[in-house]
Amino acid sequence: MDMRNAANVRRLANQYAAQLQQCCPHNPMSYSIARTVHAHMIASGFKPRGYILNRLIDVYCKSSDLVSAHHLFDEIRQPDIVARTTLIAAHSSAGNSNLAREIFFATPLGIRDTVCYNAMITGYSHNNDGFGAIELFRDLLRNGFRPDNFTFTSVLGALALIVEDEKQCQQIHCAVVKSGSGFVTSVLNALLSVFVKCASSPLVSSSSLMAAARKLFDEMTERDELSWTTMIAGYVRNGELDAARQFLDGMTEKLVVAWNAMISGYVHHGFFLEALEMFRKMYLLGIQWDEFTYTSVLSACANAGFFLHGKQVHAYILRTEPRPSLDFSLSVNNALATLYWKCGKVDEARQVFNQMPVKDLVSWNAILSGYVNAGRIDEAKSFFEEMPERNLLTWTVMISGLAQNGFGEESLKLFNRMKSEGFEPCDYAFAGAIIACAWLAALMHGRQLHAQLVRLGFDSSLSAGNALITMYAKCGVVEAAHCLFLTMPYLDSVSWNAMIAALGQHGHGAQALELFELMLKEDILPDRITFLTVLSTCSHAGLVEEGHRYFKSMSGLYGICPGEDHYARMIDLLCRAGKFSEAKDMIETMPVEPGPPIWEALLAGCRIHGNMDLGIQAAERLFELMPQHDGTYVLLSNMYATVGRWDDVAKVRKLMRDKGVKKEPGCSWIEVENKVHVFLVDDIVHPEVQAVYNYLEELGLKMRKLGYIPDTKFVLHDMESEQKEYVLSTHSEKLAVGFGLLKLPLGATVRVFKNLRICGDCHNAFKFMSKVVEREIVVRDGKRFHHFKNGECSCGNYW
Repeated sequence: MDMRNAANVRRLANQYAAQLQQCCPHNPMSYSIARTVHAHMIASGFKPRGYILNRLIDVYCKSSDLVSAHHLFDEIRQPDIVARTTLIAAHSSAGNSNLAREIFFATPLGIRDTVCYNAMITGYSHNNDGFGAIELFRDLLRNGFRPDNFTFTSVLGALALIVEDEKQCQQIHCAVVKSGSGFVTSVLNALLSVFVKCASSPLVSSSSLMAAARKLFDEMTERDELSWTTMIAGYVRNGELDAARQFLDGMTEKLVVAWNAMISGYVHHGFFLEALEMFRKMYLLGIQWDEFTYTSVLSACANAGFFLHGKQVHAYILRTEPRPSLDFSLSVNNALATLYWKCGKVDEARQVFNQMPVKDLVSWNAILSGYVNAGRIDEAKSFFEEMPERNLLTWTVMISGLAQNGFGEESLKLFNRMKSEGFEPCDYAFAGAIIACAWLAALMHGRQLHAQLVRLGFDSSLSAGNALITMYAKCGVVEAAHCLFLTMPYLDSVSWNAMIAALGQHGHGAQALELFELMLKEDILPDRITFLTVLSTCSHAGLVEEGHRYFKSMSGLYGICPGEDHYARMIDLLCRAGKFSEAKDMIETMPVEPGPPIWEALLAGCRIHGNMDLGIQAAERLFELMPQHDGTYVLLSNMYATVGRWDDVAKVRKLMRDKGVKKEPGCSWIEVENKVHVFLVDDIVHPEVQAVYNYLEELGLKMRKLGYIPDTKFVLHDMESEQKEYVLSTHSEKLAVGFGLLKLPLGATVRVFKNLRICGDCHNAFKFMSKVVEREIVVRDGKRFHHFKNGECSCGNYW
């Protein structure tokens, strides 16, 4: 073909233009047609210009082939405004805001138009850059361009992202009215959105702005679904649920979107029964449920624990939606999986997951959360490794789950692995790792995580702050926990509970109760966890009257029905104080059958006070309820040994052997120079244990001069007196404390942790030790903390 012939060129151009016209509307076939036409142009030597070139760029952009679109654009010596605007819009839609900005600002002012500005403003808005969109809108006005309806819709969408000042709403409202766009429904809907978003700013009065939004709504000549839904969502967002409901009830048209917004609002604010009532009313009014309705109502059932109701909804979905769309299936099945695991039906949740035709990360995270919540950690770990992709939530769920289920070391390893795989931890991930440090008593590692939190700007995080309070408290540094509590910018009930528990565990009973009373004055309602910590504090401090008063106030003042765990705390409090008749009366009048925690508390109290008859009764009940629990055998054996009934001690130990029950070995550990050193009773494994024995022997001589005498009644074997004294000297907590005194810097606090209750002789010995070495010794046993200083213990010998 002779390309120099102008007529032939025009004919060929018209032919290509007609073929490209077939690419409208855009569909998967459009891309194939455009590529074929473009290939023919190249083969024939035809050089596209003007409309044809812009049409090709448009098809490539809308087919997400931005590489080909950009290649064509770059070949144009002076691209026109149509080509530039097309690429700006395409890059903005794809999230490439930097490339969109480059093209826009390279566009000469002389060829820019309002459409080009609109594309860039929309790009800023879609990429959540509200400030950039507002600044570009001002640039449009400064350069004399006239904004149109699309300009206002885009700039209002951007303003809704950042608005927090009522003046901004008024100014943009004036601009809309002056431009003549004040009667366009899409613009007014966007303006409504700005008003309701601004109403949730702490800097404004939400009621006045919502009133202004309502006035604007009432003045609209035409309203659509978005108008009604925006108003309802605005009331809901600002906590005005009654106003939202009145607004909904006043609608003449029953719009499913508006009803969904109302149900979602009820669920979000915890009004689950109201949400279910709305769901039922939709059915009665003939309003068709959709996937958004189902996901909200299933969320209500999951959060409220209405398992049977949720299961009925599931059955209805299966009956009425035989061939659901993939979008419907994905969102509803995710909600169903969450319903089942939150109601303790993890296997049913996994079954829903396995049958899903399509899954996303939400689906995988739901099942992982289910396994973790149920304490099925081995399955959770296996599932975690199977996941095709992970996000920050995935890592956080797994890190926190490992920490809270006793796998602290694995939790910290996973936290480090997350960072090595390129994920920047959030405050919740840090909180999980910090809780792992709490259970491991890894103070130095916890302090390092605290420093990282501060460096990354997460130090004001509530979840991280609460975790740090727990970590410092469980690592024996209650002063640091209290300082953190006092300086946190915001406190919730978890913060107060953690601090009250910390003070109680460290022997500051009066201070813990003062803090509880301050919590009540701050109008923070106590929950069942609060009362567990308060009753434990009373038990540790022997505050019987206070414990009775707080126990009665649970149901009397706060409507909290005491659980078995609360009764167990009360039994423990009474038995520690020797009030066994009161304890028996409480057990006999409990509204539920007493379980293992009750009998364990009774047995422990009988052991302290030597109440053999009642102790034996408690042990017999525990043998029936938990025949494999070693603690019952140990407590009963110790009780016999204390009064020298060695034949009965032998019988209990034989019973243990016959039943295959093994006693948990006592061990103590201490962190020195970022390394944890573990000691067992009569330890010969630790490489420096002989030096510890020698040091303790020297220390013992000084302690005896101050009046220390080994209390051999705590040796639970029948042997000679000298042998008993030797056995006492090899207890794991003594070895760990001795190692700390040898290795830690002069004057440093020695912090030792033990898995079982501290030995009575060791408790006495550490009082003398603290006086001899003039250092504080902190020991955490299985129940509480003991701070030994100047010959005294923080527990006041009440433990």
